[in-house]
Amino acid sequence: MNSVTPPSSPPVPPVPPVPPDGAPTRAEPRACAPRTPALMVQGTCSNAGKSILAAAFCRIFLQDGLRVAPFKAQNMALNSCVTPDGLEMGRAQAVQAAACRLDPDVRMNPVLLKPCSDVGSQVIVMGRPVGVMRVRQYVDYKPQARDAAFAAYDSLAAEHDVMVIEGAGSPAEINLKAHDIVNMAMARHAGARVLLVGDIDRGGVFAALVGTMELLEDWERNHVAGYLLNKFRGDASLLDPALDFMQQRTGRPVLGVVPYLRDLGLPEEDSVTFKEGLPGLRDLPGPGDGAVVEAGHDVLDIVLVDLPHISNFTDVDALRGEPDVRLRVARTPADLPAPDGRMPDAVILPGSKNTTGDLRTLRATGMADALARLARDPDGPVMAGICAGLQMLGLCVADPLGLEGGGSEQGLGLLPVRTELAEEKTLRRTVGMHPRSGLPVTGYEIRHGITVEAEEGEGGGTGQGRRVALAEGRDTPDGPASPDAAFPFLLRDDGGPLGWGTHGGRVWGTSLHGVFDGDGFRRHFLDGLRTRRGLAPLGRVVAPYSLDPALDRLADAVRAAVDMDAIYDMLHLRPGRVQTCGPGVRGTAEHAAGDAGKGARNAD
Repeated sequence: MNSVTPPSSPPVPPVPPVPPDGAPTRAEPRACAPRTPALMVQGTCSNAGKSILAAAFCRIFLQDGLRVAPFKAQNMALNSCVTPDGLEMGRAQAVQAAACRLDPDVRMNPVLLKPCSDVGSQVIVMGRPVGVMRVRQYVDYKPQARDAAFAAYDSLAAEHDVMVIEGAGSPAEINLKAHDIVNMAMARHAGARVLLVGDIDRGGVFAALVGTMELLEDWERNHVAGYLLNKFRGDASLLDPALDFMQQRTGRPVLGVVPYLRDLGLPEEDSVTFKEGLPGLRDLPGPGDGAVVEAGHDVLDIVLVDLPHISNFTDVDALRGEPDVRLRVARTPADLPAPDGRMPDAVILPGSKNTTGDLRTLRATGMADALARLARDPDGPVMAGICAGLQMLGLCVADPLGLEGGGSEQGLGLLPVRTELAEEKTLRRTVGMHPRSGLPVTGYEIRHGITVEAEEGEGGGTGQGRRVALAEGRDTPDGPASPDAAFPFLLRDDGGPLGWGTHGGRVWGTSLHGVFDGDGFRRHFLDGLRTRRGLAPLGRVVAPYSLDPALDRLADAVRAAVDMDAIYDMLHLRPGRVQTCGPGVRGTAEHAAGDAGKGARNAD
C-alpha cells in the first residue's frame, strides 16, 4: 500500500490522570523505571481480528530479533489450554505465545471468563477457578481481578523487550468503561500505544472508527496511535481518499490495510467464526452437482455436532488440514446425512461448558435419538466424544454441587461410563497411548467431570480381567468380546484409562483435548475410516500439523500490509535494539530470537 504519515498524536503520558468520579481506583503505574514498550491491538467490535493481528505482531517482533510476549488482561472464551505448570489460560494467548516461540504462561492471560449459561461464567484467575459468577457479582469482584491482571503484566513485561497486548470487544462500550480492566485502563497501566482495528469486510468501518474515537475521553484518545483496516478485499488504492479523510478528521493515520486472509491454518477463538468457517449441510453441493460430488468420492465426511455451549472446538483443527477430509457442522438430525444421502464416516461430539444443558438440547432437537440409532447400526459411522463429548456418550452425568445447574442428566447410553462433576477442576498436560496401534497421544485435560466405568454388567461394563484383552483387541478369557463390552480406548502413561470404547472401537470417547493433534494417531484414525469405506489407506502422514509455518505466513502478510517503520517509531524501538520511553537503555535484543524459540510446539 502507499506509504502513510507516522502518527502525530501526543506522547503517552508517564502517569495517567485521576480517574473520573465513580470509576474504580486503579493501581499507579510504575513511575519512571523505564517501561517495556507495548503495542496494544484494540478493535471497534468483537471479531474484528484482534487476536490474529496480535499474533502477527508477536511473530514479526520475534523475527526482528526482539524478546516479545503476548498479554490479554481478561479473555471471555470457551477455548482454553493448560500451561506446563498445570494452569488454565485462553487458547488465543497460547497461539500468540507460540508466535513468540514461548511456552504458554498464565501471566499472559491472568483472567479468563468461561460462560456456562446466558447469565453466568466461571471466573478463572491466574489459572485457577475462583467461582461461577453472574455479571453483577463479577463487577464487585473486578478490583481483585484488576490487581491480579496488572501484577501479572508487570511481572511478564519485566522479562521482555516488547509486549503485544490484546484488548476485548470495543473500548467505546460506555456501559462497561467504569470497571474496564482490559482496554484503555490496561493501555494506561502499560503506557501502550494503541492500534484501533476495524473490520472493513462487514461495512461501515470508517463510521465505526470515527464513532469510537468520539466516544473516547481525551486521555484515552491520547493512547490511540493509528488505525488498521482488516479483512479488505480488492484494490487498496481505492481507499486513499478515505485514508486522507481519517488523518484530517481524527489526527491519526491509517497504518495498514490488511487483506482478507483465507485458510490461515490457525485456531479460531470465537465459536461463531469457527462455525462460519465450516460448511453446514446447506453449503454443500447437492446431488445435481455431479462433478463436484464425484471429485469428493475419496474424501472422508466427518461431522462435528454443534452444541449451544461448545468449547475447545479447536480439537478438530488438525483434521481440517487433511486433504482427504471434509469437516462440516450438524445442528439437527437432518444435517447428519451428506447431500447424496450417505451417512458420514465419523461423528464427533466436542467439549461443552454446560454438559447437562447441552444433553437436554440434544434430546429436544432429536439429535440424541439420531446419534443413538447411528451408533447401534453396524454400518453406521465411527462416533467419538472428547471431554464433555465422552461424558454425553455415557450413561449419566451427575452435578451434585450445582456447577452446571445441579441434578442429574441421562446420557446417550452408548458408552458404559458414569460421570460426576467435582468441585476440584482437573488441569494437566497428559501423555498416553492408543493400545491397539501402539501410537502415542498427547494433549491436555480441562474438566470438572470424573468419569468411571460402570459396574460389571451395567450397560456393558466389564470386569478387570476382560479389560486388558479388549484394549489389545483380543478375545477375552470368557470367549469373544461382546460388541457392547467396554475397553480402555486410550491409556495414560501410568496405565490408567484415558478413554473408553465399545462396538469394537466404533464408539469411543476420551478426556484428552488435542487427541487429533498427533500426526501418527490422526492418520491412523483416518485410515481406519478409509478402510471402512473400502478405500485404500494412505499409510503415511500427508499433512503434518504445526502452527509455526502458518504463523510465518501470517506475519509475512501483515508485515507487507502495515507500516512497520511507523510502529517501531511510536514504540521508540528498532529491530534488534531496545530503547525506552525514559532515560537509560534496557539492553539489546540481538540474542532474543534464540531465547524466545524454546518449547513452542507444546503450546497447542
